[in-house]
Amino acid sequence: MSRMYGYARVSTREQKEDRQMIALAGVQVPRRNIYMDKQSGKDFERPRYQQMLKRLKEDDLLYIKSIDRLGRNYEEILEQWRVLTREKKVDIVVLDMPLLDTRRGKDLMGTFLSDIVLQVLSFVAENERKNIRERQKEGIDAAKQRGVQFGRPQNPLPDNFEQAYRNWQSGKITVREAAERCGMSTTTFYRKGVERKKKKR
Repeated sequence: MSRMYGYARVSTREQKEDRQMIALAGVQVPRRNIYMDKQSGKDFERPRYQQMLKRLKEDDLLYIKSIDRLGRNYEEILEQWRVLTREKKVDIVVLDMPLLDTRRGKDLMGTFLSDIVLQVLSFVAENERKNIRERQKEGIDAAKQRGVQFGRPQNPLPDNFEQAYRNWQSGKITVREAAERCGMSTTTFYRKGVERKKKKR
């Protein structure tokens, strides 16, 4: 007897899975058969997904809310779809894309159309992921140009740093002595000295 399963995924622990769970409940997937990961979709090394994969048997039915909940990597989505439908011989239904329902069109034309739609959607999902990364990078670069500082705020230099630095530069004291006077490690003292030089150019 075939069984119904559902798979849900959110990328971080802060994100909510409510919409996916409501959609899966709406098609009567038993709660005990819904597997959810709070993890990136970059690959399929996800604990709950792998548990579900082991339980799936021939003629079982797997529901997912959207193709990007299955994964984000174009090639890996296609490979996993092949594993599920051809090796495991389960049916898949993508709830927000009715054309991606392997129960329909079991003939050659139906399979062909389903494969085309899957490839297009998988490509769109990965392309959007790349676009998000590019937009994030552009945003960070623009913020840096405006002078926004990223990372932990830097501690202010001690009041005697300039004097200790000059004494070290003139050879009056060693870098170790200069660093000790400033309460810094020699590495930090040297790095701050290099940063100071760059700012004064």
